[in-house]
Amino acid sequence: MSKNSKEVQQRADAKRAGRSRNWATVVYPESAPSDWQQVLADTHAYAMVSPLHDRDQNPDGAPKKAHWHVLVQFDVVKTQEQAAEFFAPIGGVGAERISNVRGYARYLCHLDNPEKAQYSPSDVLQLGGADYIGAVGLPTDRYAVIADMIEFCEQNDVVSYAQLLCYAKDHNEPWFRCLCDNGTMVLKEFLKSRYWETRVEPLYQKAPLPEGNPKGEPRQGQSPAQPGAAKQQP
Repeated sequence: MSKNSKEVQQRADAKRAGRSRNWATVVYPESAPSDWQQVLADTHAYAMVSPLHDRDQNPDGAPKKAHWHVLVQFDVVKTQEQAAEFFAPIGGVGAERISNVRGYARYLCHLDNPEKAQYSPSDVLQLGGADYIGAVGLPTDRYAVIADMIEFCEQNDVVSYAQLLCYAKDHNEPWFRCLCDNGTMVLKEFLKSRYWETRVEPLYQKAPLPEGNPKGEPRQGQSPAQPGAAKQQP
């Protein structure tokens, strides 16, 4: 390869390296249009908007300016200039290329930063089909959800999978998602075992054989059956 060809290839690689499908920006209430979220929704982009971060602090303890974090996943790769152009109508400040979408999505609510102000995942705005809970899920989260369900069943004497599923559908979305995705087998086996231990096994323990009449021995006044003896009719 000639020197000129190598330079062309290096420039192309550098250009590619600066492009991404995943970009983020910050929006401040005082500088954004009042309808900026609707403007973003009208683009039909796959996007997530954090709750308003109005309790963040600087390292010295001074409060930060209230702001939103916006994460957008485009259908095709964009340069930083193209991403900034997309964010301009909503008042976005800057365009940050995101290499770890899950990590940034979790940052929208400071899920991995307990030292920071915590925000509710239910307040994340999901646009264009974005699924925040699906984006931030980790295997460790799933294990914690399953542990919570097991504890709930033990505390409330639940032995029916249907009862647990209906409760989760009506009252606990993370539980319902877990059961629908991949937690069913563990919970069904747990409930099946729990039903046996709490409902069936005690029946055997409460109904012993009559004392002094071991199984197979004739009762008082009853003759042992003789091999080959025919049953007599009255």
